[in-house]
Amino acid sequence: MKSNHTRRDFLRAASVGAASMAVAGETFAQAQTRTPASRPARTAPTPVRGPIERKFELGMASYTLRKYNLDETIAMTKRVGLKHIALKDFHLPMNASTEEIKAAAAKVKAAGLNLYGCGVVYMRNEADVNRAFEYAKTAGMTTIIGVPNHDLLPLVDKKVKEYDIAVAIHNHGPGDKVYPTPESIYEKVKGLDARIGLCMDIGHTVRIGEDPVRDTMRFADRMLDVHIKDVTAAEAKGSTVEIGRGVIDIPAFIRALLRIGYAKYVSFEYEKDENDPLAGLAESVGYVQGVMATVQNPGFGRPTVPSIPQPARTL
Repeated sequence: MKSNHTRRDFLRAASVGAASMAVAGETFAQAQTRTPASRPARTAPTPVRGPIERKFELGMASYTLRKYNLDETIAMTKRVGLKHIALKDFHLPMNASTEEIKAAAAKVKAAGLNLYGCGVVYMRNEADVNRAFEYAKTAGMTTIIGVPNHDLLPLVDKKVKEYDIAVAIHNHGPGDKVYPTPESIYEKVKGLDARIGLCMDIGHTVRIGEDPVRDTMRFADRMLDVHIKDVTAAEAKGSTVEIGRGVIDIPAFIRALLRIGYAKYVSFEYEKDENDPLAGLAESVGYVQGVMATVQNPGFGRPTVPSIPQPARTL
């Protein structure tokens, strides 16, 4: 099923993201044409009657800016209007000293950003798990976006209780032997502490043939983080594209997050154009902001027709 809102509707509504869109190299109207055959099956949206409270916040997965140093990453995150960030080890190495971790965290905070997490962090042995929790604690993070091996989950469960730091496990789609789908994560963690759950990567979810809207509803009790992106095709060869240009039904996904009362972070992981990502990232942020404004407030951005005074009637 097609979304009830056209791309033009969202562009009009995206005035809230105008600052982000200003640095994009092209407008939404120039988006590439998509053929119906390239689109995955749509989930019929349940209307969200608005206005409705949005509990989640938009953030940055710093893997997006992996070719840039921490100072540049902070500057670009602020430039597109995001206030929350999860750092990849390109920007804060996992083997950094306590002093280095504290200094980097202080720099992020001084810039007005909330350093809520780190990731994706791979945990292949006990030392990796111990290091990840100490790293996150030292930096003042609340969430580790990670991939712990299955046999390490009992240790992760213990550490979550000890440190009160959540672990959001990331699905990587086709080719991933550990956690390919959101369901593969859920089945492993449903009996563990509630602070162990999913970082749903909606791009990888679609690439493996699953539906992020349906999975959001199915696994709502374990949704701890989201990586938002768009992809060129609902198959393994699908690659990242500016959000709104690909095959993912972003409005339906935002509606699903609103319906479950999701209250964590939705972070942009824009993997395209690694040497010059700012324009595509800004376009993606602006598009999502427009979708959010429209979905939360039906009718937002639509032109109003002024009433025409009627002549007085005489009896």
